[in-house]
Amino acid sequence: MRPLHFFLLTAFLVAGLFVLSAQEEGEEEDDEDEYIPIESDWSGVSETLYSRGDQTFCMGLGLVKPLFYADRQRGYSETNMKLGGLGSLGWNYFLGPHLFIGAELNGMFAATIGENMYFCLPMGFRTGYQFILYRFEFPLSVLAGFAPQTHKERSYFGFFSKAEGSAYFRFNSNWSFGINTSFWWVPQWSGKERVDYDGNVNIHGFFWAFSLGARYHF
Repeated sequence: MRPLHFFLLTAFLVAGLFVLSAQEEGEEEDDEDEYIPIESDWSGVSETLYSRGDQTFCMGLGLVKPLFYADRQRGYSETNMKLGGLGSLGWNYFLGPHLFIGAELNGMFAATIGENMYFCLPMGFRTGYQFILYRFEFPLSVLAGFAPQTHKERSYFGFFSKAEGSAYFRFNSNWSFGINTSFWWVPQWSGKERVDYDGNVNIHGFFWAFSLGARYHF
């Protein structure tokens, strides 16, 4: 092969490799442009949606069903109360993605079969754990505190506790809406003798509550 022919063949091969390399680089850049990541507005809704310091303000309206009374002399007995109403205000503080503490104030009333009114104002501190599934949030909590109670001319101030489960839908970053259901234990421990009882008897009241709730997140 003559030197001139060899030189031309070598130059042609080098030029061809250069063109192929430039074409591959251009295709890679096009591929990168095609796969632009798309971020959803709700990409943050996951198990790590909450962090330490996040808070919620809670409001609820609903109904209370007096279930029964229990004591050591009579066993279980009717409450002689009708379906009542309920309102609540609460506050939660998250210690992490799921665990929270808080406080709550409730107000409930129910009429007796004699058309007298029973009023109860439960208040206390709670702790709970919240599960998250997409936009749905499921807080479970227990609360312990005190409850002033009045019925006709009688009044009582004593212990109160409840266990609650809820289901909420996260409407946007600020608000969520859902339902709450809870089981109340309202005991009356008294050192005084009770009418129609043999001496002083501790009476335990049990209630079931259902409410619609709204939470503001901040």
